Amino acid sequence: MIETIQYNKVQWLDITNPTEDDYRLLLEKYEFHPLDIEDCRGTTQRPKIDEYDDYYFLILHFPYFDQSNKNIRIREVKIFWGRDYIITVGKAHWVVKKLFDEMNEDLAEGDEETQEMMATSDQLLYHILNRLMLETNTLVQRVGAEVDLINYEIFNKRPRAIIEQISVTRRNIILLNTTFRPQLRVLHMFESGGIKGFVDPELIDMEDYWGNILDQYQKMFDLVEDYGELIEGLSQTFDSLLTNRTNEIMRVLTIFNTVMLPLTVLTGIFGMNVEFPFPMGPATFFVIAAIMVVMTAVLLFFLNRRTK
Repeated sequence: MIETIQYNKVQWLDITNPTEDDYRLLLEKYEFHPLDIEDCRGTTQRPKIDEYDDYYFLILHFPYFDQSNKNIRIREVKIFWGRDYIITVGKAHWVVKKLFDEMNEDLAEGDEETQEMMATSDQLLYHILNRLMLETNTLVQRVGAEVDLINYEIFNKRPRAIIEQISVTRRNIILLNTTFRPQLRVLHMFESGGIKGFVDPELIDMEDYWGNILDQYQKMFDLVEDYGELIEGLSQTFDSLLTNRTNEIMRVLTIFNTVMLPLTVLTGIFGMNVEFPFPMGPATFFVIAAIMVVMTAVLLFFLNRRTK
């Protein structure tokens, strides 16, 4: 299904669930390269920008939370960028569809800000990328909040829940890192002037806008790397806490066994059904109990000094 919004000469076509007829239209009407159409059919492409004489083809990756609201997933955003058009193809990030619907409504109401966003295809592309950056930044900030929560609860919460939190957060951070790293090279092409665009630089200097996109992305990438180091440190701290707790348990059990062993031997000897070389009277029980108390006190005193 192809949906279109237009202001003056600039069009934005959103093809959410492209069919073969839609792909044929892109090939025949816009004369896009067949390899780009093949990339649109796929779902596991690397981030890139292909440059042609009259258009650019972009594949960019942006994260979002799945239905469980815990795990991060990655959605490809595929964009054909020409002088008078932007074409988004496939099930892109939900932000793209939301922005499309908002701009469609605002243009129908004559909103001047939206008209300015649609003044050129370069400006439209910038606003699409900027909205995606804002949403991605919100997601990254949430991951950071989860790292802070783990740091706060690592000494208070049950080990099983902490292990699950660390595992999910570490996976999300790794996924963000592997998404951001290769895409930085692509975005650098905008800021460095490798991608010229179509607007006249004397009318609008887009390099400042592309620089803003790159700055936002670089800042998020730096945050993700910091969160990665923090979660690794928290994981090691948690492992140390578990080891320390295990050692404390083993220490208590060792002391208990050490104290009980001689007492068990003593009670076993006097519990034998044999005659002893000394008389056994009513006071014998209290003598044996006193001996056991003294032995326990001596062993505890000795073990306490040895474990300090």
